[in-house]
Amino acid sequence: MSSPWSSVLEGIAAPTAVIDAAALRANADDLRRRSPMPIRLASKSIRVRGLLERLLGEDGFAGVLAYSAAEARWLVGHGVQDVLVAYPTVDRDTVRAVSADPVAAEQVTFMVDLEEHVRLLAESATEHPVRVCIDVDSSLRLGPVHLGAHRSAVHSPGEASALAAEVVRRANLRLVGLMFYDAQVAGVPDTGRHVRLMKERSWADLVRRRRAVREAVEQHAPLEIVNAGGTGSLHRFADDGVVTDLAAGSGLFAPALFDRYDGARLRSAAFFVSPVVRKPADDVVVTFAGGYLASGPAGPSREPVVAFPEGLKPLSQEGFGEVQTPLRGPAARSMRLGDPVWFRHAKAGEMCERFDQVLLVEASGEVEPLRTYRGEGKNFG
Repeated sequence: MSSPWSSVLEGIAAPTAVIDAAALRANADDLRRRSPMPIRLASKSIRVRGLLERLLGEDGFAGVLAYSAAEARWLVGHGVQDVLVAYPTVDRDTVRAVSADPVAAEQVTFMVDLEEHVRLLAESATEHPVRVCIDVDSSLRLGPVHLGAHRSAVHSPGEASALAAEVVRRANLRLVGLMFYDAQVAGVPDTGRHVRLMKERSWADLVRRRRAVREAVEQHAPLEIVNAGGTGSLHRFADDGVVTDLAAGSGLFAPALFDRYDGARLRSAAFFVSPVVRKPADDVVVTFAGGYLASGPAGPSREPVVAFPEGLKPLSQEGFGEVQTPLRGPAARSMRLGDPVWFRHAKAGEMCERFDQVLLVEASGEVEPLRTYRGEGKNFG
């Protein structure tokens, strides 16, 4: 990992984000291999417009699953087409702006799962009608047990039909889609037999329920989009017949949380690299910063991991720090000030919120800097 790129990071003085171009291409190929239909890029897992545009120019990728309404409007303003906002918004100004722009109104689709969401869109869409998608809860419910993400208030075909009726009775709204995010399948590593059994039980429920929901909703309007899936469930949709496109994004970077998925052949593609700035003991080095923890339940799974040199571990009393991270291991004995330590973030796109650019590096050492959302002056949350 280090030798082909040693010159790229020579003299590094601050943490730097690096994307392995060859690994990124291999991961894109793996996603396409496992997906029986077009992949909608989950932008929250990338957050680099240049990479989104590049991937959308390749076969097998079509459309974006955005995480912010303002982000969707911004992407469409740069020529990106077919942007589905994955989460409901209360950003009335952005809805008005999309409605006022005939191009954006055709390219941005807003998400709803409550009648209040529908009212907000209807009140804010003052010129061109806006496109609407219903988010259907895809969790597995076993009595009082809830397995999956706490997202949507819509679970049954009847609930979906009732909300669809609320959408279509507004002349300034166009019902065009459904979304089913199977978080408990796509977002959970295959760590044991109990997890695999849960996934199979959940999948059987979803296959039946997705079809019933689509049939109920299409009594009100024909659908253009039925989105589902994620990096960990792409391979399950062969011969589905209900879903039109699948979402994926994290698999392109293959962060640490995605190391154990059945059927996937992903390679680590995204790193942040930080220099050694102290050496308080022969087997301890200290890097500048490194405390880039991922969102989710606090614990070791949300911490970065050291990719290179192998064997370096954080100290339990200090962990990954805001301005310094001590690491101990045999590899530290031969390291000097300024030597780079390569880290992997636990998640994908969250790493990009820490950097103004990523360095897209070929095996030959050729480097292309690409600005992140942050580097373009954008912060969508």
